[in-house]
Amino acid sequence: MNIVILAAGMGKRMQSALPKVLHPLAGKPLLSHVIDTARSLSPAALCVIYGHGGEAVPAAVGADDIRFAKQEPQLGTGHAVMQAVPYLRDEAPTLILYGDVPLTTRHSLQRLLDSAGQDKLAILTVELEDPTGYGRIVRRQGHIVGIVEQKDASETEHAIREVNTGIMVAPTSRLKKWLTTLSSDNAQGEYYLTDIVARAVADGVPVVSAQPAAGVWETLGVNSKAQLAELERIHQRNIAGALLEQGVTLADPARIDVRGTLSCGRDVTIDVNCVFEGKVELEDGVSIGAHCVIRNARIGRSANIKPFCHIEDALVGAESQIGPYARLRPGTELAEDVHIGNFVEVKNSRIAAHSKANHLAYVGDATVGSRVNIGAGAITCNYDGANKHRTVIEDDVFIGSDTQLVAPVRVGKGATLGAGTTLTKDAPEGKLTISRAKQVSVEGWKRPVKAKK
Repeated sequence: MNIVILAAGMGKRMQSALPKVLHPLAGKPLLSHVIDTARSLSPAALCVIYGHGGEAVPAAVGADDIRFAKQEPQLGTGHAVMQAVPYLRDEAPTLILYGDVPLTTRHSLQRLLDSAGQDKLAILTVELEDPTGYGRIVRRQGHIVGIVEQKDASETEHAIREVNTGIMVAPTSRLKKWLTTLSSDNAQGEYYLTDIVARAVADGVPVVSAQPAAGVWETLGVNSKAQLAELERIHQRNIAGALLEQGVTLADPARIDVRGTLSCGRDVTIDVNCVFEGKVELEDGVSIGAHCVIRNARIGRSANIKPFCHIEDALVGAESQIGPYARLRPGTELAEDVHIGNFVEVKNSRIAAHSKANHLAYVGDATVGSRVNIGAGAITCNYDGANKHRTVIEDDVFIGSDTQLVAPVRVGKGATLGAGTTLTKDAPEGKLTISRAKQVSVEGWKRPVKAKK
């Protein structure tokens, strides 16, 4: 099949310089949702019609399998589809989608395609309690004979509740012919794509309909920030429902945001107000505390992520304990049973099994062995103002509180660094290394006092 996605609209009600179809839903542009669904149908040709925003749309979603056609000026939906004609193959039907209608499912589109076959015009329709603003489906003896737009509808037609979603499938050779006959002689002075229904009826082409599989929400478009927010909640509710069906425990299904893909094993528990971005994998038995943000990460079996943690581009080993208030930055790799406590930051570092940094520490550009204890206030000084340098801490090391390790530096196996040490040279294995100024008490010293006014 051919697929045409109409994405040229300005979106005045969005009150934004960003083209409407590029506003994000669940972390990616509205148009990207539609393109992903279109790709799932394996089209022979995929064409996006853009206009408002200039080259911003092709720049944002461009790919080798997409052809772009510019609609300028924008003279209606029929005029938009005309721009795609050079890319449409006559031997396959053409499916028309909208870049601001992001939640239509593959299942519903496949049903519509099946209804159309190779020679019918098929329209995705819904019935609304309040159809105001939508084109009405006009039937005679049960058969679709036309679509009338809101501004052109009679009083009788205004009462029709079955409406056009805009999504349709047409035999391509006939579609090209019908497009050449469209007129802008109507209330809006535009070329309506919906007028091809009357052309199909006149040519004896059957016009059929299909309903969305999951409900009206599949056909909802975005014209304002309020509608965008509504669709965001619908989408997140659908994701939460799928997670619950898989056996995930959600403290509150209304308070989770997935902005990418989230895969979960058995017996996973997620507390409230957590955000998952990119590709996140939670293995069996993982517990995620409240208010965590996790991006592009894998959390190992039975790990416990306590509240208010930020984890990005990181791997967390099985049975590890993270947080609360911990930050794992890109390049962090934790083995099993690692403890990263409150206000600890780890960046571009590998920490082996059973090691701990329980509070107030910075571990950056480091390789840390097994059974290492990193005390409060300890930091790796990895940056000299121009370049990053690596710290190596071998197995069974004990690092006292308030220690600075000035990289590049190595701490040998089983070594102990006394509290307050500033390490600028390698520490030998198995020994206590201390670097402190001599403690002095000054006789006769008095604390200054404020002068009297």
